[in-house]
Amino acid sequence: EVRLVESGGGLVQAGESLRLSCALSGFTFEDYAIGWFRQAPGKRREAVSCISSSSRFGSTSYPDSVKGRFTISSNGAKDTVYLQMNSLKPEDSAVYYCAAIVLATKCSPYPAEYNTWGQGTQVTVSS
Repeated sequence: EVRLVESGGGLVQAGESLRLSCALSGFTFEDYAIGWFRQAPGKRREAVSCISSSSRFGSTSYPDSVKGRFTISSNGAKDTVYLQMNSLKPEDSAVYYCAAIVLATKCSPYPAEYNTWGQGTQVTVSS
């Protein structure tokens, strides 16, 4: 069973950093992509970043607002995907989700393309 569990959210002040983790289990296959999404109250779910199991496709950051501040990566065992968030701003406040596309390696900014989702972790950035 494919499972994803987010952790690392919390309350921080503007300008500080957080590292979110997405623990992966049940990935008994080579091809997948892991995306980070966020959703603030009253807003659409927004793609933040994605990393592919294939070096051909690599990783992608989607909104201009996070480029240069957020970095996606995985550990050596490839059982955890991280989202390093630096220079946090109040507008980054949201529930952050990780999600998986399985049996495919191309990242997508569209939530409908993802097969499995974690339950989310709250990030709140105070001014």
